[in-house]
Amino acid sequence: MEKQHHIQLLPGDVGETVFLPGDISRAKIIADHFDKAELVAHSRQYITYTGTYQGVKVSVTSTGIGCPALSIAVEELIKVGAKNFIRIGTCGSLQKDVHVGDVVIATAAVRGDGTSREYFPLEYPAVGDFYVLEALVKAANERKANPHVGIIRAHDSFYAESKLAAIDYLEKDKPWIDSHVLSVENESSTLFTLSTVRKCRAGTILVPVGHHLLPDEEIPDEQFAKAIDLITLISLDAAVTLDRLKI
Repeated sequence: MEKQHHIQLLPGDVGETVFLPGDISRAKIIADHFDKAELVAHSRQYITYTGTYQGVKVSVTSTGIGCPALSIAVEELIKVGAKNFIRIGTCGSLQKDVHVGDVVIATAAVRGDGTSREYFPLEYPAVGDFYVLEALVKAANERKANPHVGIIRAHDSFYAESKLAAIDYLEKDKPWIDSHVLSVENESSTLFTLSTVRKCRAGTILVPVGHHLLPDEEIPDEQFAKAIDLITLISLDAAVTLDRLKI
């Protein structure tokens, strides 16, 4: 088999569980938490490190921003052997009790993106995998992270639906706030639908770095770094659990 067109990987280059940050630099931060890791490929915004954690082969591939870029990574990673995907990312909070620096674990995602609609009718639900969700929640609780677990929203237009928007973003957010959607980000709706249809498993764990209802809430750099470390360790623990399930 030739290398995959975008991610430049071959079968055997990745573990069964692959972590999916958007940011290239965050991929290196995640890989630094492996017991050992090596750079496998770097093409465009896709950089991949593979290594081991507690004897389990794991990988991390950056996806860039948004569902179109993520769908390319997931499609190609599946072809080279990935079976479990855990998105490790950031989000904006939509609820007053979900603060910057907290941990959010998604059960499902409101499909506000365009990419998943190119694949599946809008009626098709974007739901995280039960086993990945259970592994993430278990690991978060064991690390005393007090996670918020529930529905998030994914969409395509950051500057139409964030506190940096030039329009009334809270008007757009109101249906989701009233529906107790925990937070908003840009990738999970395609991750969940695509992984389900391709008979893989996916989950999402996030750190809110902004707050739509409390725009003055900001996360200091040191707190942000600690939060990323925490959700990375939670994700690694979940990967070990998934490996032991042998499903």
